[in-house]
Amino acid sequence: MPLKHSLDLSGRKAIVTGGSRGLGLQIAEALGEMGAEVVLTARKQNELDAAVAHLANMGVKAHAISADLGKPEAVHAFVDAALAKLGHCDVLVNNAGAAWGAPAAEYPLEAWQKLVDLNLTGVFLLTQEIGRKSMIPRKYGRILIVASVAGLRGNPVGTYNTIAYNTTKGGLVNFTRALAGEWGEYGITVNALAPGFFPSRMARATLAAFEGGVKAATPLKRLGDDEDLKGAAVLFCSNAGKHITGQIPAVDGGMTAV
Repeated sequence: MPLKHSLDLSGRKAIVTGGSRGLGLQIAEALGEMGAEVVLTARKQNELDAAVAHLANMGVKAHAISADLGKPEAVHAFVDAALAKLGHCDVLVNNAGAAWGAPAAEYPLEAWQKLVDLNLTGVFLLTQEIGRKSMIPRKYGRILIVASVAGLRGNPVGTYNTIAYNTTKGGLVNFTRALAGEWGEYGITVNALAPGFFPSRMARATLAAFEGGVKAATPLKRLGDDEDLKGAAVLFCSNAGKHITGQIPAVDGGMTAV
């Protein structure tokens, strides 16, 4: 098969969580550009509608279903609605997540629980449902999880206070490995990306305080841009990556390499 054909996603059905903006929308753009039909989900319907209109202008067939994936009952309802739209799911991108900064000694339980509910439990429940209802019966699936370099290591001394974010993203790293081992027999690959710093809304406050230091500590001396996740995402979500599973590459300009 020619390489360009193995990257083609024509006819594939994809779900992207947290897809209304930021990294999720970038990945949705990439999947749609390669031919996939996409369901986006996020909490705010107006942002989803704007994202669907943006994708339509690119020639991408996309749908919007609002849901708060931090609530178990919302996950089940979303899966039923998404599968009703798509028929089945070939590609699941678990991108939705939240962050909260506070010193560990003062970290509110409410904040800890919010991040665990969305960043970890929501990913588990959605992946379980899609696997059980679509991917396992069809013996095919591509699962991509957006983790973070914060899940690969701690924070530099004197910088960010993000204990729950680091913990949940670290959990996603080993969730990726464990599920890859369990679901490989069904023809399902499970991989994650660990982005470094991108100028997203979530990273805005951190970059306002530390952008200069971040760039100085990054070999490529830059932040990620609107295109930097797309190639890796398409690789993992297409047949070009069919023999790659359980892997978590950092897309961080070399920050975690030095």
